[in-house]
Amino acid sequence: MTRNRLTSCFIGIALVTLTSVVQAHGYALGTIGIAHPYSVPTPAGATTGAGYIKELSNKGSADDKLIGVTSAAADHVELHSMSMDGNIMRMRQVTGIIIPAGGHVEMAPGDGYHLMLVGIKQPLKIGDKIPAKLTFEKAGTVDVELNVQERAATTEMHLH
Repeated sequence: MTRNRLTSCFIGIALVTLTSVVQAHGYALGTIGIAHPYSVPTPAGATTGAGYIKELSNKGSADDKLIGVTSAAADHVELHSMSMDGNIMRMRQVTGIIIPAGGHVEMAPGDGYHLMLVGIKQPLKIGDKIPAKLTFEKAGTVDVELNVQERAATTEMHLH
């Protein structure tokens, strides 16, 4: 590989890493950690969008439960579980997501939990920041922002 190509590769890797770190963000509410809430772009005309949280962690000695989410960017937000049953994807609304004591829950595209933003006010575009309020059964309520990012982006987590 020529020196110029090698330099270009290193610059590209550095830019991807920097972009990932800049997008990463987190929140804390008592013993609950909320690492990197995010969403993905929606096509024009879409009425629903999806939200995810890279990790909900619980450093406490008792389970807690995410029981609700609201956002001014949507008419309402539902908690959903998704699973594969053979070749059929099954999605259902759930009343809460338990975060076990000393454990964590991940939300990601595909199998598992996600937030369904129903009646979005406008298409979600890369770079948008969607305000949301998460309500936990024990810890209470916290305001967060979901960063709209490419679906395949990787992140490093930090709390603020």
